[in-house]
Amino acid sequence: MAEAVLSKRALNRSLLARQMLDARVKIPAAEAIEKLVGMQAQEPRDPYVGLWTRLDGFRPQELAELLQKRKAVRATMMRVTIHLMTTRDYLALRTLMQPIVQRQFTTRLVGLGPAEIEEVAVLARTILTESPSGYSELRRRLAEHWPDRDAESMARSVLSVLPLIQPTPRGLWTETGRSMLTTSEAWLGRAPSLRTSISKLVLRYLAALGPATVADMANWSRLTGLREVFERLRPKLRTFRDENGRELFDVADAPFPDAETPVPVRFLPIYDNCVLGHADRSRIVSHRVVEGDPVGWSSYLVDGFLRGTWKLERKGKRTTLRIDGKLSKKEQAAVAQEAEALASFLVDDAPSPGIEFVT
Repeated sequence: MAEAVLSKRALNRSLLARQMLDARVKIPAAEAIEKLVGMQAQEPRDPYVGLWTRLDGFRPQELAELLQKRKAVRATMMRVTIHLMTTRDYLALRTLMQPIVQRQFTTRLVGLGPAEIEEVAVLARTILTESPSGYSELRRRLAEHWPDRDAESMARSVLSVLPLIQPTPRGLWTETGRSMLTTSEAWLGRAPSLRTSISKLVLRYLAALGPATVADMANWSRLTGLREVFERLRPKLRTFRDENGRELFDVADAPFPDAETPVPVRFLPIYDNCVLGHADRSRIVSHRVVEGDPVGWSSYLVDGFLRGTWKLERKGKRTTLRIDGKLSKKEQAAVAQEAEALASFLVDDAPSPGIEFVT
């Protein structure tokens, strides 16, 4: 029996449903973060926007409280990028990511072999356990201890071997702070352990971002050797083809709304996994839009597809949400309505932010 072929619109509507972007849902923030298998979080406010656009009645204080109570953390995870994870997921999944972290940070190490790396890690663990430290400060202290070794190589080696967390106040809603590092043992009282299998991670990825190719998950995670895992799971998975003939895998009970289901305008932060989660992004990036956002700009969806970018700008007492993209009058009205709600969410301490369309 021939495999069903899924159009871009079918893949789009399925993705939006799994990502909670077809309709806001009323679930706790921690549950949403786990459903999404984490949220990319280089920009501290990105996860707040990502949750606001997905959750009914989301309050920033809910996420801030998770971080303050150490029930959620910001740390290096998928793609060797900073992700917001629940503490439970961080402890369970971080060990799976260790090979890609190690590959990233052990390149171009000057004059450091395995013995030296371990020696540096011992001192770094002591430094970061005593108190959180910025990367530059850590590099300086390591250089003071070993002045004849390359300081940048030592600091990079620490990133490669120690599971580190960016502690609060970084990532809080009403506070800001520079990026600091501490160990998971110091912040959470325990180190990550291999508490989940790569097979379970594949199933979670597909539930959040499927149907998907093996290359899609590799792009999302940077893990290697995934073909064998998908093949092992094949008896449990559904398979489809996309319009280019590529094989797509999926979990058995995932939602498949009708491809013509109307969907609302949705605003996304700069880095959102619904856009970054596939090697082929055509299921969400419209052919009318250049793929990849300008630096410092976030994106928005019209009819489920990325149609433009947005940026909040503050000049003195004036705050403006600038929106870029070619829209019809009807589309512009729908975008403006959602933009006004977003602007109010982002600057609840200021009156009536302005909305400006840039074409």
